[in-house]
Amino acid sequence: MAKVQSRRMVRTAACHCGKLTVSCNGEPAKISLCHCFDCQKRTGSLFSVAAFYPRAEVEIITGDANSFRRTSASGFDVTFHFCPDCGSNLWWEADRLPNLIAVAAGSFADSNFPMPEQAVWAEGQHHWLRLPEEMPSHARNPIRPRPSE
Repeated sequence: MAKVQSRRMVRTAACHCGKLTVSCNGEPAKISLCHCFDCQKRTGSLFSVAAFYPRAEVEIITGDANSFRRTSASGFDVTFHFCPDCGSNLWWEADRLPNLIAVAAGSFADSNFPMPEQAVWAEGQHHWLRLPEEMPSHARNPIRPRPSE
């Protein structure tokens, strides 16, 4: 009898103009929604949604990225990678989570993408925004990353 190999999910994230793309293998280690003011400024929206993948599971397929490094609200530096042509911020690397790469969930252009498992920096959440009740919310970042992070 032949062995049946399971297929791993592979998702492709792309910038607005499509010149910068990355592939993400497997399911995200976690998906997090962030209300911090830095994410609001970066996205021009009320929050950011990040799909965190193990570093070894994210690969640049096409294009070259520019980067911008800054200190985050939690005191750790974060490096953001964006398309030099359209400016889309496609992924970022948080020093706080050195084994993970965060990919902008919206860059997958998939309305079936899984819901975030948590909301962080809820102290910056707009008072009129209502999230699903089942989504845990933290005033800031949880104190410690999960063991797999």
